[in-house]
Amino acid sequence: MSDVHLLIFDWDGTLSDSVGRIVQTMQYAADAVGLAVPGEQAVRDIIGLGLPEAIAALFPELEDPAVAEALVRAYAAQYIALEETPCSLFPGVLEALDSLRSAGFLLAVATGKSRRGLDRVLRQHGLLTYFDATRCADETASKPDPLMLWQILAELSVDPNQAVMLGDSQHDLLMAANAGLRGFGVAFGAQSAEHLLRHGAAFCVENFWQFHDWALPRFGARRSVEV
Repeated sequence: MSDVHLLIFDWDGTLSDSVGRIVQTMQYAADAVGLAVPGEQAVRDIIGLGLPEAIAALFPELEDPAVAEALVRAYAAQYIALEETPCSLFPGVLEALDSLRSAGFLLAVATGKSRRGLDRVLRQHGLLTYFDATRCADETASKPDPLMLWQILAELSVDPNQAVMLGDSQHDLLMAANAGLRGFGVAFGAQSAEHLLRHGAAFCVENFWQFHDWALPRFGARRSVEV
């Protein structure tokens, strides 16, 4: 296995304990616009996608663009209202990330959140300039398209063989596979460890320190990508 220089993380359900809030908000928004309220697991299964893609997956028979737009507005308004109290990071996340940064790793985020949404939560946690690169679904292609990972690799001049992706959904794992990266799962996010392993996770960690302990001895000097 190649040395690792770049660690790329999903946000919701991987770094941030926000899955419950996303489920609550989507169910609220569906009810607010008169749609059938989706079940918890159905919402969990679309976490990681961009909001338009998530709505299309949850409501495949929704053909009225006005209703779809109303759903987007209801979801965004409710989520922003709830985020006056930001979701916490999972236990050990910030301490482990600090340790990995000190060891020399580059850190990045690849998320289905909007740029406005990610910047808001990063600002709330004092992390606005913390990561070496970030990409959001509304400024590139949504998962599982590999474009956001390719953009991160190019920005940081890292070979795909020296990068790994950690996420909590099959969308993260498929995106990583499509980009030629190794993908790893977390057992505490939107989807179960068993589900993630079936969808290509090399392994799943039970807590964030387990990922830290796997990555730390694998640090390797950066190799530039070929252009």
